[in-house]
Amino acid sequence: MIRVPAEPAGRLSDAWRHCVGTGRIELALRRDHQDSLALLQREIGFRHIRGHGLFSDGMGVYRPYEHEGERRVHHSFTYVDQVVDALLARGVRPFLELGFMPAELASGDQTVFWWRGNVTPPRSHREWADLVRATLSHLVDRYGLDEVRTWPIEVWNEPNLPDFWQHADAKAYHRLYEVTAHTVKEVDAALQVGGPAISPGADDWLTRFVEFTAAHDVPVDFVSRHAYTSGPARHVPFGVHQTLDPADRLLDQFATPRRQLSDTRYAELPVHITEFNSSYRPDNPVHDTAFHAAYLAPVLAAGGDLVDSFSYWTFSDMFEEVGVPTALFHGGFGLLTHRQVRKPTYHLYAFMARMGPLLLARGDDHLVTRHTDGRVTVLAWAPVDPTGRTPGPDRHELRLSVPVATRGEAFVRRSTVDEEHGNAYTAWRHMGSPRSPRPGQLDVLHQAAEPARGHTRLPLTDGRADLRLTLARHEVTLVELTPLTDETPPWWDERRLLGGEAA
Repeated sequence: MIRVPAEPAGRLSDAWRHCVGTGRIELALRRDHQDSLALLQREIGFRHIRGHGLFSDGMGVYRPYEHEGERRVHHSFTYVDQVVDALLARGVRPFLELGFMPAELASGDQTVFWWRGNVTPPRSHREWADLVRATLSHLVDRYGLDEVRTWPIEVWNEPNLPDFWQHADAKAYHRLYEVTAHTVKEVDAALQVGGPAISPGADDWLTRFVEFTAAHDVPVDFVSRHAYTSGPARHVPFGVHQTLDPADRLLDQFATPRRQLSDTRYAELPVHITEFNSSYRPDNPVHDTAFHAAYLAPVLAAGGDLVDSFSYWTFSDMFEEVGVPTALFHGGFGLLTHRQVRKPTYHLYAFMARMGPLLLARGDDHLVTRHTDGRVTVLAWAPVDPTGRTPGPDRHELRLSVPVATRGEAFVRRSTVDEEHGNAYTAWRHMGSPRSPRPGQLDVLHQAAEPARGHTRLPLTDGRADLRLTLARHEVTLVELTPLTDETPPWWDERRLLGGEAA
């Protein structure tokens, strides 16, 4: 038995809820995106949201024209306003990513994704600076300086990859960052700007970024990078299969920027993981499974000790990097499918949202917290085999001595997600994997997505409850223990419900 301390070890970081991803930001114009975000915010509640393509042509911001023989540029914020209004109305702020390049400002025609985001440097850094200045000035005018100061501003996305930045040219990126950062500070010195938003395996890029910005006195308010643990993609039609490293490799990646910055002028800067997941592919079926929730549980439990935020990529399967999704379940990044069917990993986040702020204990398979009103919450997960060579153990036993109250009993509420419970993917497979479920089938899937729930009461001995948990394969469970005040009247006798005499 593991004896959970009665006194908190400190506060539990909520860096996991600081930000969440959304694909291209233009999707916020759609009803399904807005409905999904409303559900997400009601049950989890993220503070920021990050997406690509703020300056891509679909947002219509950069609008060159000719008048009286002179070339001019008009900056239009029609869609920007609608997107930001939709986000703020649902209680989440933008984490601004400045990119990609408007086609008529671009120096080349290289694009990425199905929706063709241009990834070449600007042909005019002056016009790029004008675009950044006009956009931020408009946002400040519309939403107020105090508000926009809370929105981190990230320059570009994964410039270390040639798919996302032409030739992965570090010198060209440094020039773009320099122009952008100075422009941001011209709008207001307290606006937060940072980068370089690099992908895994490019730690040397952060070193060179630090050296460049320090040598040229370029503003940096935070550093950012991404984290994934999957191997090369093995393609099948409309999907991939990939190997996975153990989940603690994600934590290793989270810790790397702080180590790299330790001996620099940036040692105390915030570190944001602005994308993380197991697989970097939006068509990997692992994202839809109970395995995925159990795999990521220790990352959510411990990641906040290493970084200021780590942003799950993404909250919804409304996502079009490789095209419009071909089926309801298709391996999308989302915590939610389109049509708001909740996945097991969604429930992991919803369970985290119900944890208390005071950290009592944390182990390889559990996290224990306390609320200020005395409730104790236990998140527990079954171990997984990320290699895929075994399905993982059928059962996992965990026994905890939990401090609850001085005497009496505790009311216990347990919510469970595993292969059969809180798992619409399993139900979808059983119903024949319909690509476009009919309304009645969607109702079944929403019901199947509900966690299993149970209730009981436990006696307390010396203010402690003996909590014995048996977890099924790939299970994630939340147990909430509340000190119980029994108000049953003295005459109540359930043995007499049918009118019998007292024993």
